Amino acid sequence: MTADSPRDRRLDRALDSLRGLSVGDALGSQFFVPANSPFLKRRALPPGPWQWTDDTEMACSVVAVLAEHGRVDQDALAHSFAERHDFDRGYGPAVNRMLRLVREGGDWRELATGLFNGQGSWGNGSAMRIAPLGAWYADDPEQATHQAEISSYTTHQHREAVVGAMAVAAAAALAADPMGAPEPGELLDGVIALVPRSAVGQGLRRARDMLDYGDAATVAAVLGCGRRTSAHDTVPFALWSAARSLGDFERVFWTTAQAGGDVDTTCAIACGVVAAGRSGRPPEPWLERTETLPDWVPGA
Repeated sequence: MTADSPRDRRLDRALDSLRGLSVGDALGSQFFVPANSPFLKRRALPPGPWQWTDDTEMACSVVAVLAEHGRVDQDALAHSFAERHDFDRGYGPAVNRMLRLVREGGDWRELATGLFNGQGSWGNGSAMRIAPLGAWYADDPEQATHQAEISSYTTHQHREAVVGAMAVAAAAALAADPMGAPEPGELLDGVIALVPRSAVGQGLRRARDMLDYGDAATVAAVLGCGRRTSAHDTVPFALWSAARSLGDFERVFWTTAQAGGDVDTTCAIACGVVAAGRSGRPPEPWLERTETLPDWVPGA
């Protein structure tokens, strides 16, 4: 691989998104601490350091697998999730158990398929980790959605979870367009065109209709903001916020966080999408307070 090769540029974009995702995740998680509520109301930063959660840990595996394989290798991704799994990062009970069983030799295909009485998980876990993959495929949003679909099946096989991941990847790919970020309506129109019919898709259409709304709390009351931790209760609002704030990391974080709900995850998604763009980098003081990325992530 030569210097400044297409693979290098893809990795650079993915790392930019991953850093933004980690800041959104780590800072967002601080507001589950009651003592930090006054900081959120004032849009002020709480004391550091800020530790990231399972959102970032799993996103790191996504980037590591892309860097090694150049695409999503499901077996490699599932085993990376299992081997890097830190119980204390806030994983849901079902995924905690699944990843432990994969480490013990279980087949991720059987385990993921069997979740929730065979329906598969419709949680927001495959969406929260996927923005860096979209940034990797900035030159091919259709491939971003395809690879996101493949990546989701390793842990979340319900249709809504899969479409949620596809939507976030599509948004990050469009935001990272080398020709420049789209307008808010163009971003959501592009995402809607790339995902199949679903509750997530319906939520995205409502989000598109609400782009002129200035009150995030009102929008979150309609779209949801992750309180039910489902993909269709999380992704439409996070992408509404990202679409309105492309190029402005601080704005997207505070807009997303002040709506409440599953704040670390909605902020991880929205910030990962915005950071995929050329002008969406987190402020340096925010990066300095955020836990550094693990050294097993190439380039981190």
